[in-house]
Amino acid sequence: MRRIPRNTVTALIAFFTLAPSSLSSAHAVENTGPIPDMAGAWSRLTFGFERPESGPGPVGRLDRRSTGGNYNNPILKPQAAALVKQRTEMLLGGEDFPTPSNRCLPMVAPYLFRVQEMQMIQKKDEVIFLYMQDHQVRHIKLNQAHPAHITPSWYGDSVGHYENGTLVVDTIGAKLGPVPQVDMYGSPFSEALHVVERYRLIDYETAKSAQERNIREQGPVATEQAAAIDETYRGDGLQIQFTVEDENVFNTSWSGIATYRKAAGWVENVCAENPHEYYAGRDTDVPKADTPDF
Repeated sequence: MRRIPRNTVTALIAFFTLAPSSLSSAHAVENTGPIPDMAGAWSRLTFGFERPESGPGPVGRLDRRSTGGNYNNPILKPQAAALVKQRTEMLLGGEDFPTPSNRCLPMVAPYLFRVQEMQMIQKKDEVIFLYMQDHQVRHIKLNQAHPAHITPSWYGDSVGHYENGTLVVDTIGAKLGPVPQVDMYGSPFSEALHVVERYRLIDYETAKSAQERNIREQGPVATEQAAAIDETYRGDGLQIQFTVEDENVFNTSWSGIATYRKAAGWVENVCAENPHEYYAGRDTDVPKADTPDF
């Protein structure tokens, strides 16, 4: 059962409503080079993103002791920074801010990578991603262009191709929804969001080291989603290198990494709204009236 937060004041997000990216008419790209076998279940043990080797990275934590976001990160435009600050102050005050995860809503990439386990299904004309949380599914159309006119959808319109052993996924047209959020710290996104993901196989030692380093930097997750690593498997890991662009929210494009290893089993999590905080072993206070008001 998933975490359900205490009642919070909904953050102001109305200003993120600008037009979709002009890249919607991009030409289709054909596969080049060998197509690697990435099929199967993959798992990671943290929610946060890894930093790129160079260039602007994710918003990240405010500090090593805080679970809030770094609203001072220069990649954030002023309105976005103010929203991240508001949400961080809510956490510091003991409240959860609304997120797609705790409001039982679909998640856009790269926020979707917080789901600790996923499966890849590779087909001739598409790649399908299945996520262990809330039956979320993404369809990546291979060797096709984005349509000229896109109706925004929860996961956006995703097209992909293989490029020298790497699966490249290009996504635009993400639907805003009640709480548009692109990372676990509450950074918002607008209809201009453009995400490019690059999936590649990496050797066992590189994958293991990357995961261990991210746990040291991000800290372990607060609650387990029943995801686990197959510690007996010594084969390749899977790594996603992604880049995020949104001219209405960020001053520059930024990149991040999510590293996976072979998963041990598959356990699905389904969102259910109820007042029990399973992670804290208590019930959330629900307003009660001593006498009926009618």
